[in-house]
Amino acid sequence: MNADLLDGRIGEGWGGVKPNGSHVNVVLARRGSATFAAAIGMFAHPSAGHTPVLVCVGPEESQYEPVWPPTLMMNKATARSESHETITWGAAQLGIGQGVLDAVADGLLEATDELLVLVAVWVDPTAHDETAVRQANRAAVRKAIGMCVEGRRAEAAAQLVARRDSLANPFYGGE
Repeated sequence: MNADLLDGRIGEGWGGVKPNGSHVNVVLARRGSATFAAAIGMFAHPSAGHTPVLVCVGPEESQYEPVWPPTLMMNKATARSESHETITWGAAQLGIGQGVLDAVADGLLEATDELLVLVAVWVDPTAHDETAVRQANRAAVRKAIGMCVEGRRAEAAAQLVARRDSLANPFYGGE
């Protein structure tokens, strides 16, 4: 799909099971657009505990290659421990890269520099299984990119509207 048509599209995905599951938000940005400029601004101005990373893969640091299309990841959960940092920028980064490459292999995205993929990722601070975190991120990113490109099913949106008074949230304890 044309990068102009994808600019500013937003998707969301969950993969895996807590504490090794992962939640992502994805934004697609066309080179030269306001969305792209905002993403680059985020990359240039990190905050404490939140490090934007150009997603790279490879067998060792000297052989890292950026995923194409270029993909920026930013952690949503503040990295406070060495193990959480390692699993976020190791397993989650690899899974994000694989999910983007799955979307390219599936024909949803082209491997060009005309599009930037921005991924905000939540990894549970108690996550401990690197393989599960990698797999969760791969699935979540592929799902989110699918939502960006293909849109959301109209039936799913209609079902949410119909159930709006009975909806819940795991972080809400009220009635």
